[in-house]
Amino acid sequence: WLKPFRLKSDGSYVGACPPFRGLSFQLLVMKTLVQEESIPVPKGIKISIKSKIVEVSGKHGTLKRDFKHLPIELYLANSGHEVRAKMYFAKSKQLSMLRSVCSHINNLFDGVQKKYEYKMRLVYAHFPINATITNGGGTVELRNFLGEKRVRIVNMLPGVKVEKSAGTKDELTITGMDIDLTSRSAALVRQSCLVKDKDIRKFLDGVYVSSHGTLEE
Repeated sequence: WLKPFRLKSDGSYVGACPPFRGLSFQLLVMKTLVQEESIPVPKGIKISIKSKIVEVSGKHGTLKRDFKHLPIELYLANSGHEVRAKMYFAKSKQLSMLRSVCSHINNLFDGVQKKYEYKMRLVYAHFPINATITNGGGTVELRNFLGEKRVRIVNMLPGVKVEKSAGTKDELTITGMDIDLTSRSAALVRQSCLVKDKDIRKFLDGVYVSSHGTLEE
């Protein structure tokens, strides 16, 4: 009844026509019934989770993050000393979001406890780049990039401050609680000084991130 045939990688078959022509062949993918990740809550931090909205408070302030777009369970355990993320019937690639959520929450912990810092260097070969901090650390103005007259004005994102380094020449320091807003502010400064219509291997002028991490307590 079942005539011999062989499936090829492109979905076609070699040999006699199978009797169930028209039926599609699908590879069975193993799903994990339940997977769980947990992270401890550091001392001195208050955390609340409601409807997958995580709010973390520490000595530097309060941060909030929304995880409603992810099909996970998020809750506090062990009398509020542990955050657990759980997922049901997930494929292996979908399980990766559990670790990602825990990493995001850990970044919230570090932000309200220590703050994040990005150090940027003003790099130039001939025309010195002049940086002026205005608006109480909320704006940086960059002048004389490649000798241009245009003033590049970069506004920091909410909760982020920029200042000149006291001990290092031609260095900017960007600090903030939220790692996303702090890193994006550094990216805005970097992208404001891009070399156009020249060989970027020769013209290396610009503002570059030299180091980043949490502020030492």
